[in-house]
Parts: sequence; C-alpha cells; structure tokens
Amino acid sequence: MAQVKAKKSESTSNIDREQLLHMYEQMFKIRAFEEQVNELYQSAKMPGLAHLYIGEEAIAVGMCEALTKEDYITSTHRGHGHCLAKGASIDKMFAELLGKDAGYCHGKGGSMHIADQDTGNLGANAIVGGSSAIATGAAFSSKRLGNGRVAVCFFGEGALGQGLVYESMNMAQLWKLPVIYVCENNLYNEYTHHSESTAGSMKARAEAFGIMAVEVDGQNVREVHETAIKLVERARKGEGPAFMLCNTYRYHGHHVGDIAREYYRPKEEELKWKNDNDPLKNLSSWLTENGLADAGIFEQIESAVSKEVEEAVTFALNAPFPAPEEVTKHVYA
Repeated sequence: MAQVKAKKSESTSNIDREQLLHMYEQMFKIRAFEEQVNELYQSAKMPGLAHLYIGEEAIAVGMCEALTKEDYITSTHRGHGHCLAKGASIDKMFAELLGKDAGYCHGKGGSMHIADQDTGNLGANAIVGGSSAIATGAAFSSKRLGNGRVAVCFFGEGALGQGLVYESMNMAQLWKLPVIYVCENNLYNEYTHHSESTAGSMKARAEAFGIMAVEVDGQNVREVHETAIKLVERARKGEGPAFMLCNTYRYHGHHVGDIAREYYRPKEEELKWKNDNDPLKNLSSWLTENGLADAGIFEQIESAVSKEVEEAVTFALNAPFPAPEEVTKHVYA
C-alpha cells in the first residue's frame, strides 16, 4: 500500500483504518488499470476486445480482502478487477492483454482468460457461468484435503440463465462445500436489462437449494467486506456454500467497442450512478466525514498508483511477443 498517514479516531482501530485505505488503493488501482486498457484499445495498441470493470470495483476488493492468498477465486469475461484484487501484478496483466510473453499466460490467454495460481486465481472464463463448476470443484478438493481453503465464484446476473450454475449450487449444498457464489448484478445482460431476461427473485434461486443467500450494496466496499468476512468464516467452519447478490453498475459498455449505448440504456442513468453512487467516492467520503482521512491521503494514493500503472504499461509495450515455435506450448484442450 502507498505510504500514507491517517488521522487518529477513537471509534476505529488503526488496523481498520489502514485496511480501508488499502481497499481504496485497490479500487483505484483497478479503475486506473481499466482506464488505461480502454486507452490501449482506442489507440489500436491492444488486440481484441476487453470488458471493463469500472464501477464495480467494490465487489472484487471487498470480497478478496476477506480471503487469504491460498483461497481460490474463479472469474468472468469481465475479470480484470477480480485478478487485481486477488493480488495479480499490473505489469503481467498488461503484458497478457497485449499478447506478450511476460503475461500470466504468455500472451495466449488475453483479456478473458487470465489465471494466476500463485495467488489462488484459477482463471477467468469467457463462457457465461462457465467457472461455477471450477470453483465448486476447487471447494470439493479443499474439503477432501481438509486444507481449510474457500473458493469464490464471481459471475454476472446473466449467468443465472445457465444450467451449470444450478447444477453446481445443488452439488455444493448437498455436500456442504466451502464455496461462495458472488453474483454481480450490474443490471444488463450485454445489451438487455435483466428484467427482460431473468424472471423472479435472483436471491430466491439460491435459497431454493437451501443455500444461505444475502443481498448487499455492491457500491459500498465496507458492506461487501463485512458480509464477505462472515460468509468466508462460515464456509471455513464447514457450514456450506453461500450466495451473495451484489447490486452494482458498469459505467462503460458491455465491452470497449460498445460506445453508443443510449439505444439500450439512458445516458441519465449512467450519469446518476457515476455521480451519486460511485464506490470510490462512497468510501473516501465516509472516511473523510468520520475524521479518518483527508483529501491529501487520497491524492497520495492516486499519484502512487498512477505512476505504477504508467510504468506497467511501458513494460508491457516494450516486452517481446512469445516465440513462434511456442505456439502450442502452455495450451490445453
């Protein structure tokens, strides 16, 4: 974390205050990373598309801050935030997006298939809901080995239309597996509002299996984190899976090429979420109002992170591509 000094407060311990500042740093790191990804795409330096996580940072950070390095996560096509929150290195992330050999998958995974087993990241997945069985399998392994690890599966609300998710939940509940299903409801399945594609209650779908289900404000990192701590502890104690519905919003389009979005969602809606319910502003305002930080602290954090991101981009742009003879190496079918 950037070296900053916070004001003392009788109501909050030093550990709590420093962790909250660390969570702000993590959220800003994700946002700065994603803004640079968008710039790389617009300047034609990045091949292919990417799905930006801007606006949803509090979910990845709030949940991953409740995990250990050894715990598992599985991610989605909109997965940069999850990877970074779990401990991925920015330079290797950029290298992977640019198809360079220094990337996590030697440039062969790209934006939607980044994995880093050193930080417990079992991989992002371009298939909607595709990682639910992987996370459930990891939880099954943890229970059999008795290593106390927890698996977290991130997915969007669109995945609730996939049968694999329900097959996985059913198995997890029957065997009381230590897995947490985190549904990031950003309101839209690509270009369709969830009300036109997802019938009934999202939370009730998990409850139908007898799975403990909770709903949180995905723009409030403190609420996400406090809930995550309880669910992770519960899973470690062998009390079975949980489902966390996080209400959130993506500020950009479905992917970086989705520029003109007013045909499926109003501009006023986007501006309202950005201005009135931004996860970074929510945390910084709360810390300031409670006398735990001032504007100078956030400026220091943002300056340090921006420099780190700039250096990482330079590293990735100058890194070599993998050798042609390695085209079939590190590739699995």
